[in-house]
Amino acid sequence: MAKCPKCGRKLTLLDWRPNCPGCGVNLVYYGLEEKLLDEADVAEAEHAKLQKRIDRLKASFIGSKLTIVRIFLSILPIAALLIPLCEIKFANIPFKGEISSSVNLITLVNVFMELDFDGLFAMLGSSTMSPMFIGYAGALVGITLSLVFVLVSLFALMAACGPKGNVRNIILNSIAIVFSVASIIFFTNFSSNAAKVLPGMFESGKIGAGIFVYIGTLVALLALNIVIARKGSPVKYKQCYVGGIPAEQYFELVEKGTSKEEIRKMMNEALDAIEAEKATEEAKKAEEELNSLAEEATVKK
Repeated sequence: MAKCPKCGRKLTLLDWRPNCPGCGVNLVYYGLEEKLLDEADVAEAEHAKLQKRIDRLKASFIGSKLTIVRIFLSILPIAALLIPLCEIKFANIPFKGEISSSVNLITLVNVFMELDFDGLFAMLGSSTMSPMFIGYAGALVGITLSLVFVLVSLFALMAACGPKGNVRNIILNSIAIVFSVASIIFFTNFSSNAAKVLPGMFESGKIGAGIFVYIGTLVALLALNIVIARKGSPVKYKQCYVGGIPAEQYFELVEKGTSKEEIRKMMNEALDAIEAEKATEEAKKAEEELNSLAEEATVKK
């Protein structure tokens, strides 16, 4: 059975009117203002939390000169992959003669799109061809995983000023460097084994300047992230309020278990102080305008 929220009187089916028969309070609108204030507090508290994330996001990208440089340096490794990473030459190919091919990011994409995985696994199972194709597959996988971690680190910049942002950036850069170095080792292994397995056909496999430029940009990015981690990236938090009191103070009061009535009292005092300050400023401006008008009138006389 329902009860009156104010006086606690039990309500029967005969009490169909909107007012309590005991105390006369409107049952529909009773406590509505308090509920609206609570909802407003919740909305302002959520906004304060979101604002902190936005402030950290801004600091991650434009918080300092070093973070701005980091944006461009995070994109450079991807651009470096457009430079030839290696060059492969085949000679005495039936009906084609000599074939020379430079490998870069675009070539890698085409290779993965046209790669016959069944044939590759079959070659990996061959006793004579497997050493060569292990090096081939390892080089492809190494540079691909390195690129994946570069892209992940680029998107991770959005949370660079978070609690573990600096550590995450350093780890991602380090892993990308390890995989890129591994791809060089696998490619060298592929070249040496290809010369043995395909004598007279495989002429050479040379590492290009692109891979070294790529690794160089990764090392520079890693060094920059270490410098930023040591110096720190300052975050300028915008002051937010919940019911007129600073959001930090509000969260502390809630965490301590302060009663809602006490918090509401502090909010009302803070709002009254803000209104009084506004009234003082408006009165000061009005006084300045009156003084200015009085001076103009004196000058005209």
